[in-house]
Amino acid sequence: MIKKVPKFQSSKYVWFDLNTSPKELRLDTLRCGQSFRWQSVQDHWVCTLGEQLYLLKESAHSVFYGVPEDEAKNSKLVKHMDQTLRDYFQLELLSLEKAYERWSRLDTNFKTKAIHFQGIRMLRQDPWENLICFICSSNNNITRISQMVHKLCIHFGSKIATLDDTDYYGFPTLASLAEEGTESKLRQLGFGYRAKYIAQTAQKIKKEHPEQQEAWVADLRKLSYEETKQTLITLPGVGPKVADCICLMSMDHAEAIPVDTHVWQIAARDYGFGNKQNKTLTTVLYNQIGDHFRTLFGEHSGWAHSVLFSAELKGFEKRLALDSIEHSIVETPDTLDRKKQRIK
Repeated sequence: MIKKVPKFQSSKYVWFDLNTSPKELRLDTLRCGQSFRWQSVQDHWVCTLGEQLYLLKESAHSVFYGVPEDEAKNSKLVKHMDQTLRDYFQLELLSLEKAYERWSRLDTNFKTKAIHFQGIRMLRQDPWENLICFICSSNNNITRISQMVHKLCIHFGSKIATLDDTDYYGFPTLASLAEEGTESKLRQLGFGYRAKYIAQTAQKIKKEHPEQQEAWVADLRKLSYEETKQTLITLPGVGPKVADCICLMSMDHAEAIPVDTHVWQIAARDYGFGNKQNKTLTTVLYNQIGDHFRTLFGEHSGWAHSVLFSAELKGFEKRLALDSIEHSIVETPDTLDRKKQRIK
């Protein structure tokens, strides 16, 4: 029996408050290279999590999630969505405001950047989805990774809902990506060499863990950081950096420090790793940079590192520009007089 796909209009949504301040969560978190499936549409963000379509928007004071008006009286559903988002954004794990204060006391460079990047949290994503998305990330940029992941969902996932005449799909199951012909189809869709790694990873897990499949990936959360990382590295297309991304963003290992080109540049420019001997990112240098940030920031060092990483992204240039304009405005008697005249 074919499941009927629900159709919604965003204008007919009821909005519920997550009751979180901008210092604890800003939705720019969704554009900083952690998840590649959230889409910014008009004044809200849209994505499927599991079998549910989620809409988010933010005000100057909080973040809100939307529920279709004919489902808004379903208290069980509303509670489930609230709990899902609190887990996804790890809102109960730590006070980000207090963490920023601690990291700012430890590092003046972080303090300078943090002024412009409040509310950047680490997501707690589905481990299977996170694994495949970061196999796509190899030698890639956020825009292109997002395009690839969108293609994955359309061609291998299931349609979850239609919102404002746009279809939204769930992330593909392991079984769907382990099917014969997956690599060939992915190559046709422009995945290049990553097509082989995605197909082989799905097939390897299905073969070695037929009863668990996605659950086996999720169970890696139970291992120590080093055990999780080394297990992930045994999968096709997963090296130390990709493994660290997965450990940090879906495996509950907040001490993981993924070192990519951006982080290497940060370490060289701001933390003394820029000597002539460090022309290539060797395994030794990779580990030294990670250990430096773990020692510097201590608990949840991966979260602090993510703020520094976000500050390097082109997608955040607009935020920096707006903040610079706001901080450059000086209240003078003339400007105050003009404001009073406008108010009158």
